[in-house]
Amino acid sequence: MVNRTPTYNLKAVLKETGLKADVLRAWERRYDLPKPDRTPGGHRLYSEYDIETCKWLRARQAEGLSISRAVDLWKELSASGADPLAKYAVAPSHPAVVPWSTADASIEVLRQNWLEAVLAFDGLRADDVLNQAFAIYPVEMVCTGIIQQGIAEVGQGWYANRVSAQQEHFASALATRRLEALIAATPLPTRRKTVLIGCPPGEWHIMPSLLLNLFLRRRGLSVVYLGADIPIEQMGETAAAIQPDLVILSAQLLTTAVTLQAAAQTLHEQGILLAYGGLVFNRIPRLRAYIPAHFLGESLDEAMEMVERLVIAPLPFDVQIPDRDLVVSRELAGLYREKRHLIENALYQDLQKVGLQPDLIKEANGFLGAGLAASLELGDPSFLEADLDWVEHLLTGRRLPADRLLPYLAAYGRALSAELGQASAPITAWIDKLKEI
Repeated sequence: MVNRTPTYNLKAVLKETGLKADVLRAWERRYDLPKPDRTPGGHRLYSEYDIETCKWLRARQAEGLSISRAVDLWKELSASGADPLAKYAVAPSHPAVVPWSTADASIEVLRQNWLEAVLAFDGLRADDVLNQAFAIYPVEMVCTGIIQQGIAEVGQGWYANRVSAQQEHFASALATRRLEALIAATPLPTRRKTVLIGCPPGEWHIMPSLLLNLFLRRRGLSVVYLGADIPIEQMGETAAAIQPDLVILSAQLLTTAVTLQAAAQTLHEQGILLAYGGLVFNRIPRLRAYIPAHFLGESLDEAMEMVERLVIAPLPFDVQIPDRDLVVSRELAGLYREKRHLIENALYQDLQKVGLQPDLIKEANGFLGAGLAASLELGDPSFLEADLDWVEHLLTGRRLPADRLLPYLAAYGRALSAELGQASAPITAWIDKLKEI
């Protein structure tokens, strides 16, 4: 039996629980937990039961619950006559967990603390930082300000070779696990609206979809989450079976913008209301005109408001897909895929004349080829311009001079002309324009 006699002062409680003083006061003010007594002079006095209550709440946070949901669970158990401390064991403290700092607890500082932890492969400390954040800020603010922006910074660090692939994978896995725990802890839907969320074929970046899944559930919507890499046929069958009020697809790359476009056309033909978003449509706004669906916006806030509008009163779809040379471009895309190995062989021979070895440009070729095929499929080779910095990064990352991008593209154009003849004109004309810039 845990002692309820008030004998501990605030300093002792903070030491025992690892909580920050303003967090503890926020819990008391917002949730009426814990419930300390007061001395005649107004000072708080806590019991052993109060301390164990705080530890219990932190343990539930470590399992993925927000502080408000943890409090709700405590009160549900108490109302049923059960002692929460007996129902759920309090997780023992781990020596690797660093007590919450009494320093600045702004979102920016907490994000930096979280990044330091994940880059050091310290999952316990990273979780503890999020626990602190969830105790102070709303779930949406923590998810966007720490998890989403933190993962974006990790990705930028990987691009700049400051972060290893292992660190990036660890951070993504940790963030995904926490979001999935929060999703699992959301209450049952309170609104008779269903949203189907997924990623088109080939798309494995699920972070935006997970965040949207969580936020929509917290608004009371029923969400059916399909995850990554969903075959188009299955997506249409599932939508037809579920009859959702809205389907949402997310793509981050040129290559998956193509599969999203194909999925959108299939769903559009079935009369299913579709919305979409993703990084590639923020980076290349012109792409939006080629997707027969509603664009959600460039941020999660915009996406949430658009979803609300669409599920309450579906908007008429007024985007006309450009048909200018689209059929010709797709035929060229098919021809390019068929001849791609011959084009790359011709490119290797050309570059060897200036002393560049094939193994130094293999990765750049792979990325450029996939992006060029996707751009042609979408209707315009110039869509690839937004990704040329990455092609250059791959070239310089292979110890080639930093000014080799245009000579490399010029050689690629010659190889295209040699293998595709006059059919290559739309691509070589675009490369020629790049050389003039």
